[in-house]
Amino acid sequence: MQKAYDYRQRLGLTDNPETDVYRLVYAEGDGVPGLIVDFYKDTAVVQTHSVGMYGIREHVAKALQEIYGDRLRAVYDKSAESLPPKSPVQAENGYLFGKSEGGVVVTEYGNQFFVDWESGQKTGFFIDQRENRDLLARYVKDKSVLNTFCYTGGFSVYSLNAGAKEVHSVDVSKKAIELTIKNGEMSQAPEKHEAFAVDTFEFLKGKEDKYDVIILDPPAFAKSKNVRHNALMGYKRLNAEAMKKIKPGGILFTFSCSQVVDKYLFNNTVMAAAIEAGRNIKIMHHLSQPADHPISIFHPEGEYLKGLVLFVD
Repeated sequence: MQKAYDYRQRLGLTDNPETDVYRLVYAEGDGVPGLIVDFYKDTAVVQTHSVGMYGIREHVAKALQEIYGDRLRAVYDKSAESLPPKSPVQAENGYLFGKSEGGVVVTEYGNQFFVDWESGQKTGFFIDQRENRDLLARYVKDKSVLNTFCYTGGFSVYSLNAGAKEVHSVDVSKKAIELTIKNGEMSQAPEKHEAFAVDTFEFLKGKEDKYDVIILDPPAFAKSKNVRHNALMGYKRLNAEAMKKIKPGGILFTFSCSQVVDKYLFNNTVMAAAIEAGRNIKIMHHLSQPADHPISIFHPEGEYLKGLVLFVD
């Protein structure tokens, strides 16, 4: 745990006034399979993915207290959703140390977000897109932006603060949209933001030439190899629709977080979508997860997030 902390310190994350949210422990990437620890301002959220790691969660909490001292207000265990389905453990989420109920407002590169680890997805926030959100900010000034599968509106808030002309956020979850609206209201230009609780494919109907920038960040379409083909068809359809709709000269940020779909399969699927859309497309950036989600060279499967930034003629 100390080594994991020291590594984040080298990354400039542990004492950064501009960013107080980061992943402290990333399973195999940090030599502790089955353990995730995310740090939110003054609260650590622990998620275990194995019965063995769940059994030592109290030791993890004590180690966190030793490392952070007075800077740590609480440690919350959120393992009920992450343990194997047939696990003999009947886990219940709860605080292992202190209490920090009601969530907290965190800062990421100066952008503010409300995080609710108790009722939100995963540990409450998608930290893995931090550097990609920061990259997006370079391309949105005076542009019309569509953020699909927006969850709590990470890309939307960055766009609003970077001077976008208008930002539309779309997610099928009404609860996610409520959080997106809340986060948008903390931005520098809340009046330029609209959020819609609707299916992305439905929303894209009739939206030809409306958006300069589109973000596609869907949930994992495939969690196992036996459904990988269906997932690839889903990625192809989604990307083809966005490519058909985006303005000429537009920029498309497209992602996959399905671990069983590697970057080569994903790139080929996006290429198939471009052929179907009939648009001339240039690859501007190859994207992955940030350095606080490290990939062990001996565990390449740890590279689950992949993405492309595309210029669409």
